[in-house]
Amino acid sequence: MAMHHIGLKQINGSLVVLDGVEDAGFDELVHIHLSNGRVRQGRIVQIDGKRVVVQVFEGTQGLSMENTSTHFTGKPLEIPLSLELLGRIFNGSGKPIDGLGEIFVEKYADINGLAINPVSRKYPRNYIRTGISSIDALTTLIRGQKLPIFSDSGLPHNKLAVQIATQAKISDKGDDSKFCIVFAAMGVKNDVADYFKDRFEKSGVLERVAMFVNLSNDPIIERILTPRCALTAAEYLAYEKNMHVLVILTDMTAYAEAVREFSSSKGEIPGRKGYPGYLYSDLAQLYERAGVIKSSEGSVTQIPILTMPNGDITNPVPDLTGYITEGQIVLSKDLFGQGIYPPVYVLPSLSRLMKDGIGKEYTREDHQPVANQLFACYARVQDARSLASVIGEEELSETDKAYLEFGKNFEQHFLTQGDDEERSIEQTLNLGWDLLCLMPKEELNRIDSELLEENYDPSRAKRFKAKI
Repeated sequence: MAMHHIGLKQINGSLVVLDGVEDAGFDELVHIHLSNGRVRQGRIVQIDGKRVVVQVFEGTQGLSMENTSTHFTGKPLEIPLSLELLGRIFNGSGKPIDGLGEIFVEKYADINGLAINPVSRKYPRNYIRTGISSIDALTTLIRGQKLPIFSDSGLPHNKLAVQIATQAKISDKGDDSKFCIVFAAMGVKNDVADYFKDRFEKSGVLERVAMFVNLSNDPIIERILTPRCALTAAEYLAYEKNMHVLVILTDMTAYAEAVREFSSSKGEIPGRKGYPGYLYSDLAQLYERAGVIKSSEGSVTQIPILTMPNGDITNPVPDLTGYITEGQIVLSKDLFGQGIYPPVYVLPSLSRLMKDGIGKEYTREDHQPVANQLFACYARVQDARSLASVIGEEELSETDKAYLEFGKNFEQHFLTQGDDEERSIEQTLNLGWDLLCLMPKEELNRIDSELLEENYDPSRAKRFKAKI
């Protein structure tokens, strides 16, 4: 039941405290009426008997301790949903900011979502093609998977996020009418937000993108709401409209820092690196909203992007993310310093669901063995480089020299591609075979002999040798 309350007990930053409140609910939406007639929104974040703490979305500046009227709505924060979400740009709390007016509402939904019954889940199968060789071949993204990108400050993760969003497809046949993108940006600067919008508009994919933008100068509470609004939209499109939805969340570190700041303002006891002890469950609430369910033909796939503070992969945000998600794509400063884009460091990168979404029925029959062999050869490249740094390249065996040559070409031709260059899975795997033909045949021990006889031809590698 809706209630009105006059006056405030205390104001602390973006929090207000009210006494004598009955029948309030956690996460309940409230409308705060100022003495000048303006209305702000907030939500209940703490309840202690009849005392409640409300987080004010727009901040507490100008609130009066005596005259402020608080209206309790009796329901959580909800956002309007319909197919008109696609092609539109919203702020972090789900309000349109593109100047095109409100959307036609089919239904309203709680941004916190509903837990998916594990029994109703289906095992993720099939893949989403990003057009990026290092991802499609070696860390394949499976529909319904959550596959984070671990980056660092100064690395082109925003460019990579846009490239994935503009190139991603569920079919090589061009039938992507049931595929869409939900893009959520948290704590970004104005120029970065403009970059996202411009790239989507120029590439012509904005009509299949629902974009949620929280700027760095927006309230931190809105940053906490942004991924929840985005995932609510994704669940609606996937499970009610039977669409395959790719959700890109950047940057989850900005989100986690907002959670830390919010926790500190409530006076909660900090945990590791100052983050609250419930950070794991908080992140899990978001990541576990990905998946495929039996009652729908659609799917929700997540690519959260994290910038690791000082490149520290043991920081609580990437560390906890690694426990919850099914693999990771790691970007390397060393590769980026060599002019390689995208600077995907394939050795610590993996996709745990990859083996079940590739192969004859999905990509190509030789996908798994080619990926295994490329990974094994590149791992040997690192050993050969370490040895060369000690004894010199001239003293290496012919086999080790072949690995060095393979490594140079692998980085220059397989890892490196333009930010608007899209490769099909056929092109990627054929390129992989061309590179493997640089190696002596006896070194390719991860590929079945019959498959090797069919595809191994040293003449395929001549174009690489000419450029080294």
